[in-house]
Amino acid sequence: MTSTAEHQSFVGPHRYRHAEKMIRTADPVWQAAAGHGLTGISVDTPSGDSNNRLVDRATGHEFVNMCSCAYLGLNHHPAVIEGAVSALREAGTTWLVTSTTRIRHQLLARLEEELGELFGAQILPGTTCSALTAGILPLVASGHLAPGGPRVMVFDRHCHFCMSYVKPICAEESLVLTCDHNDLNYLEDICRQYPSVAYVADGAYSMGGVAALDGLLELQDRYGLFLFIDDSHSLSLVGERGEGFVRSRLVMNPLTVIVTSLGKGFGTGGGVAMLGDPAMSRFLARHAGPVGWSQNMALPLVGASLASAAIHRSPELGQLQRRLDENVAYFDELLPTSFAGNGLPVRRITVGDTDRAVRLSAELYRRGFYSSAVFFPIVPQGQAGLRIMIRADIDQSVLATFADHVRELTDAA
Repeated sequence: MTSTAEHQSFVGPHRYRHAEKMIRTADPVWQAAAGHGLTGISVDTPSGDSNNRLVDRATGHEFVNMCSCAYLGLNHHPAVIEGAVSALREAGTTWLVTSTTRIRHQLLARLEEELGELFGAQILPGTTCSALTAGILPLVASGHLAPGGPRVMVFDRHCHFCMSYVKPICAEESLVLTCDHNDLNYLEDICRQYPSVAYVADGAYSMGGVAALDGLLELQDRYGLFLFIDDSHSLSLVGERGEGFVRSRLVMNPLTVIVTSLGKGFGTGGGVAMLGDPAMSRFLARHAGPVGWSQNMALPLVGASLASAAIHRSPELGQLQRRLDENVAYFDELLPTSFAGNGLPVRRITVGDTDRAVRLSAELYRRGFYSSAVFFPIVPQGQAGLRIMIRADIDQSVLATFADHVRELTDAA
């Protein structure tokens, strides 16, 4: 197959020039957003609902948060909050501040077991999904996680920044390339050219859309392609037990690593890697850098996660998933976008011009809705707009009011 995808090797000083270009382009826009009061907002949660009613501490301005990733509202669920408090009381400490390779609290060991049973995988916990990524990806590149030696690393151009950030480290171990979004033709060309290849991507993308998973699994079967996928934006939302978009569609195997944040749909904090090989889990616990350092998930977050896991095993999870699906479908009726009907809650309202996106975000905030303006390099140049997160715990009347404001403002522009 033939592909026109641009690719590049992240070696030498080029990687620093790339970062400099992104900063030079994006920083003036961030400064403009700050000038409109859209960054650094310090808030109170007078209702105890950290998703919806927020109050600017400095001005008293009340607004609805339209860019919270707590898609099921579990971050303020009473059982999850009580789980955090109970764990803190039981342990009598915030954490052990010791490498988990050597010593781990029994609450953390229990969480690994419960999530392993819940998601059908070996579970490796970490302070964040980003820490797991930073620890694991270089070992994928070096060839330590599966037979075949160092792997050519192909990063999807839209993959999350926490993965792209590790490119220079991976480049010290192997060739690093970047392909256009979901470009399976280019990826197959690389698999034919090199005997050992890994693909790095999101499952559900933070700016909307999903991985071309069926095609990726075909390439894995045909060429032994290693898949490293961050599926943070679908955990808890998809699957009978909330295992996520990717895990619900594949059988775990030694050529697949799924990393995911517990701080979004799951409602707590920290991150986990889902692995298909117990030996890989033990190896990473010893050698994956930040995974085994002296900080892991704080014990209140472990307790909150145990409580969330209990909800995931109950009928309540399905009820929350259905409520989310209903809200997403309703929003798609109100404001159709290019991602309408994909079954996931991230939506992007594209306006094109960066200044216009910031002004639109500022006016919506003035009217009581915080929605984040996104622009290059977060999205491609010329595709600036607003990113909206739909949630299960937001009233449809609020969605309708928000949509009315967006239509009025975009029609008038």
